[in-house]
Amino acid sequence: MDRAMLLTLDRETLVELVLPLVAEQATMIAALQEQVAALQRENAELRTRLGQNSSNSSRPPSSDLPGTRRPTKRTPTGRSPGGQSGHPGHQRALLPVDEVDRVIPLVPAACRQCGEVLPATAGPGDPADERQQVTELPPPRAEVTEYQLAARRCRGCGTVTRARRPAEVGASAFGPRLQALLALLSGRYRLSRREVVQLMGDVWGAEVALGSVVELEQATSTALAPVVAEAHAVAQQAAVANMDETGWREGRRKAYLWVMVTALLTVFRVDRTRSGQVARELLGPSWRGILPYAQDRL
Repeated sequence: MDRAMLLTLDRETLVELVLPLVAEQATMIAALQEQVAALQRENAELRTRLGQNSSNSSRPPSSDLPGTRRPTKRTPTGRSPGGQSGHPGHQRALLPVDEVDRVIPLVPAACRQCGEVLPATAGPGDPADERQQVTELPPPRAEVTEYQLAARRCRGCGTVTRARRPAEVGASAFGPRLQALLALLSGRYRLSRREVVQLMGDVWGAEVALGSVVELEQATSTALAPVVAEAHAVAQQAAVANMDETGWREGRRKAYLWVMVTALLTVFRVDRTRSGQVARELLGPSWRGILPYAQDRL
């Protein structure tokens, strides 16, 4: 619409025509302001990265650009290393007395100056006790419990009845806490099975065979299967997930270690193949999320 036509329109018509244009321009301005703010933040971050070198970050000196100034050596001050006089100390906070396992009161028997016998109880002029707490591990030793299952013959019918093990005692020679510790050492802390056997003997004095470690690992995996299935089901409801696989071995056979990573959970799976079927099973039939870097595996 040219200027001549605009002059012929009344005020109300002009307002009706101009208001949508003003609203559209306001929306565009707001969007552009957001883009400018995002670009400013990105620019500041890039400038910070460009300004990093071995003197102001954890980068090694070999990554410095040519011309980077080396940090000047400080002039020796002559002070000894460590905390200086007047510096506020940082001491370990004492636990409340009711949280301490054992309290040993130590009372001086005689005066260190004249040798006079001192009273066992504190008087009104005595200063407060000085407290020192020492944290120590108890001597570790595996506890062995023997269950003797007695048998008795009935005097009436002659049937022999033997006592049953308690419900909480399984058929294994190892208890649940020891089983959990073995699985933790080999699974979470990545100790080899031989190192687990040696550690149990050296620290706890418990004799565990190499094959027993394997059996207890399998028993722990079976016990944790429902928890893993529940975590997998939660991961399948995530909005975004990443997936990858790498070579793996089970015994002498080749396999693949699959991983599905979400913002909350990470799911691992060992499979014989690296086909898309494995990826689809990891995601589940109801997957509706985004898989940024693994679309080619489906």
